[in-house]
Amino acid sequence: MEATAILPVLKKKLAFLSGGKDRRSGLILTIPLCSEQTNMDELSATLDYLLSIPSEKCKARGFTVIVDGRKSQWNVVKTVVLMLQNVIPAEVSLVCVLKPDEFWDKKVTHFCFWKEKDRLGFEVILVSANKLTRYIEPCQLTEEFGGSLVYDHMDWVNKRLCFESFHEKKRSLLGEFITTNMNKKGSQTHPDRASQSDSLPRFDERCLLNLGHELLSELQQRRFNGSEGGVSWSPMDDELLAQPQVVKLLDSLREQYTRYQEVCRQRSKRTQLEEIQQKVMQVVNWLEGPGSEQLKTQWGIGDSIRASQALQQKHEEIESQHSEWFAVYVELNQQLAALLNAGDEEDLTELKSLQQQLSDVCYRHASQLEFRQNLLQTALEFHGIAQDLSQQLDGLLGMLCADTAPTDGATIQQTLKLLEEKLKSVDITLQSLREKGQALLEQISTQASWAYGKDVSAENKENVDHIQGVMDDMQLRKQRCEDMVDVRRLKMLQMVQLLKCEEDATQAVEWLSELLDALLKTHVRLGDDVSEVKILLEKHKKFVDVAQSTYDYGRQLLQATVVLCQSLRCTTRSSGDTLPRLNRVWKQFTVTSEERLHRLEMAHSFHAAAEKIFKESTEQPETLVSIEVFDEAEGTGRSLLDRLTIPVIYPDGTEQYFGSPSDMASTAEHIREKIKSISLKRQQQHEKIQQQQKEQPATSSPDS
Repeated sequence: MEATAILPVLKKKLAFLSGGKDRRSGLILTIPLCSEQTNMDELSATLDYLLSIPSEKCKARGFTVIVDGRKSQWNVVKTVVLMLQNVIPAEVSLVCVLKPDEFWDKKVTHFCFWKEKDRLGFEVILVSANKLTRYIEPCQLTEEFGGSLVYDHMDWVNKRLCFESFHEKKRSLLGEFITTNMNKKGSQTHPDRASQSDSLPRFDERCLLNLGHELLSELQQRRFNGSEGGVSWSPMDDELLAQPQVVKLLDSLREQYTRYQEVCRQRSKRTQLEEIQQKVMQVVNWLEGPGSEQLKTQWGIGDSIRASQALQQKHEEIESQHSEWFAVYVELNQQLAALLNAGDEEDLTELKSLQQQLSDVCYRHASQLEFRQNLLQTALEFHGIAQDLSQQLDGLLGMLCADTAPTDGATIQQTLKLLEEKLKSVDITLQSLREKGQALLEQISTQASWAYGKDVSAENKENVDHIQGVMDDMQLRKQRCEDMVDVRRLKMLQMVQLLKCEEDATQAVEWLSELLDALLKTHVRLGDDVSEVKILLEKHKKFVDVAQSTYDYGRQLLQATVVLCQSLRCTTRSSGDTLPRLNRVWKQFTVTSEERLHRLEMAHSFHAAAEKIFKESTEQPETLVSIEVFDEAEGTGRSLLDRLTIPVIYPDGTEQYFGSPSDMASTAEHIREKIKSISLKRQQQHEKIQQQQKEQPATSSPDS
């Protein structure tokens, strides 16, 4: 019987065990009758419950029952005493009936119980409350009987409820522990039964242990330690307070809990191992199943940057899905490593096998993903270089197809330099394309069947043909542009040469103009004597030779420009501008040089005649100079003076004078002075002749 079943009855305190003992160490059972009618069934149930609490050893010492009839009727007391015969006849040693002081006939009551002693099996005495201490020590009596024993009925009821609750939970948990432990032993020999023993206890063992310790502490403590009235309270017998039972239950519970913890540890390890094995197989099955299928569909490299980028994006999605499983792999690998460090010898082989299987599959797929990523990255770089090269070739071709007019040499040289730089850049980019294409071909050639789980030779051939086709096409386009660059280079060099010829021809015209200007402005002296005139004639000849060379050089340059224009199929300004200028300047120079030559020749003749006259007059005074010589000298001098006043008339009708007027005046003055000297010599000779004629005889006059 449990307290919870008769809890309302127990709370009525119809009977109780206070913990007090009689002189024989028997327990004192108190039945406090009240003035109201006592329910015998409830009292009987209360007695049955109370008598089930003490141990058999304690019951063997017998009970002393105190029936408090001071507030009850005699017939009720009698009924209770007779009830004790049926409930606890063997355990009752003495029944003390407390009588009221003013009621009941002593004789009758005493005689009645004395008469029934043999039939009852125990002694019944009537005693007043103040004389109860004759049979029981005061310290074993509660306050209502004049004793010092402290008893709190509701506290006792609560302790019983707590104890019975603990006992019930402990019994249930202990049973489950035993069952679990037994099933664990059975599961070690019969693994197929392991799943049947995986149920856990319904109670929290730690909470139950704490509850037991709290209950034991509650049972052992001295709640009333003399603080009230200085009376010390001693707990009832150990059997009654259930301390040994609680201790025994706790010990049993700890033992079974320790075994249970080991069982749980083993089962947790096995469960963990099974979970890890299940997760490992999930990773392996996905990687070798859907993961491998995803990789099998990815083999192309794309035919452009956009296609390669699309393939990269698709590959990143595949990598993202694989990364989730790789994260699971990392976690599982850590768990496997921890189990290997703390695992039993019997689990090491299985754990190592799982770890090796998981690592092989994950590393293989990681290698495939990395290979695919590197291949796509190389393909993207290859298509990027191919696109850059195509744009460079398009730009170069557009530049080559553009018409170029001969503007100036610097622009042409700059354009030619730009063409060379573009062609060099194309060469560098093409070389980079070949290197990247070769690297891509090598990667494709190393792409074995294991990479995708199938034979990819056909797909590889398609990729190889595409790469080779791109490189061949770029090489052909580059060769075409290179040929066009060669043609354009030749044409532009001819343009440079043409412009150079035109520039040099213009320079020749300028040089010839400068020579003409120098001839007119600085070549004005005619010399003071024959020797100086000869020197001037020699210089004039050289000067004319230089002008002739300049003119011939200009003519050759202009002829070259005509040939280059015919080759370049373009027009030139030389035929309409430079050549007429050259011819005009040359004609002017020719007229001027001839005039200069004539003047120098006339000066030479004049000075030669004058010097002859002066020489003969000086060296042979007796010899007469012929009149013709004087006439020639004076005539030549006067003609020269006249020539000096005449300008040079060019074919176009323009006129130009030699030197400045002062230069011409100085030259003319010198000639006039010399003519005067000649005239003076003539006059002197004439006078001399006349004197000779006078001195000769008259006869000789006709002969003279």
